[in-house]
Amino acid sequence: MAVPEETPIGGPPQHLLEGYESFLAGRFVAEYDKFRELAKGQTPRTMIVSCSDSRVAPEAIFGAGPGELFVLRNVAALVPPYEPDDHHHGASAALEYAVMALKVEHVVVLGHGLCGGVRAYAESIARPETPPLSHSDFIGDWIKMLAPAAERLGFAPNPDDPRYIERLEFEAIKQTLRNLRTFPMVQVLEHHKHLTLHGALFRISDGRLFWLQEQTGAFLPVGERAYAAAFTEARF
Repeated sequence: MAVPEETPIGGPPQHLLEGYESFLAGRFVAEYDKFRELAKGQTPRTMIVSCSDSRVAPEAIFGAGPGELFVLRNVAALVPPYEPDDHHHGASAALEYAVMALKVEHVVVLGHGLCGGVRAYAESIARPETPPLSHSDFIGDWIKMLAPAAERLGFAPNPDDPRYIERLEFEAIKQTLRNLRTFPMVQVLEHHKHLTLHGALFRISDGRLFWLQEQTGAFLPVGERAYAAAFTEARF
């Protein structure tokens, strides 16, 4: 009987090591040739701007393999507007690399239901006396980008109303699309139809995916036949 290896002091947490070993024995071996090809470079067609939330994994949601998606994740799937200054701009740098160097054809802003960042913004407005998580309040400063989205809803934020939070989640996606379109490179590429922007929301509670119809501003469910079939065949 094989004796399991012990994780060395200072090594990875056991659950991560086990996951890596499972990856080696499964996917890496099965897709070895693909990984060898990816070592030469990446050519994703799509960039996903997603939330850092551990429950929302773009590769899992879209059934994507290595090299297929260029993913930017941060709190509430936000991208700041174009600000050409000397400050650090991680989201802007990722966007610039995706559209200018990788020449992706699509940028998808993927929001999600039960978003903690969106709810935190609503709580910060409704309950301003609540102390920040740290004296620097990095999260508070970041989610202030949701202010225009909240203003467009036209009524006071209520973090205890799930209907309001869901509306703000949808509106936050539209706000990030507005911010993306302040970048000159995005404006030019979109104008010449080399780049298409999309808005989408994944609802964690039931697995539905909603896609923004920009002509109407409505988010409509997609993949409904596959969704119905999955629940017909599933056994819960």
